[in-house]
Amino acid sequence: MSDAYYEFGTAAERWERALFFFEAKEYTTAARILTGLVDEVPEQVAPRLLLARAYYHSARLVRAETELRAVLERDPVEEYARLMLGRTLERQGRQAEADTHLRMAAALAGDFPSKGDA
Repeated sequence: MSDAYYEFGTAAERWERALFFFEAKEYTTAARILTGLVDEVPEQVAPRLLLARAYYHSARLVRAETELRAVLERDPVEEYARLMLGRTLERQGRQAEADTHLRMAAALAGDFPSKGDA
């Protein structure tokens, strides 16, 4: 497939195409489409989160981590990005660092340990 396919259409059309490929578990193709969208609208969280998920599912964990950190730089209380970053770090064998993000994600979700669990 030529690069023109990944860049063809409006941002909305490329978003729909990326979703289609992501849902079909064609994560590499989804990531190629999403990369252009993220470059075009870096302030939008949804394309960057989906790009991070595509990288995660295709085992490109360093790239997933980079995208998740970019999301959290813009929105430090983005619960799902915290959870994903924790899971991404776990898969890289960085458990201590992962635990910090997983605890933050739980707190943002309102999952506080009960008195007996603390």
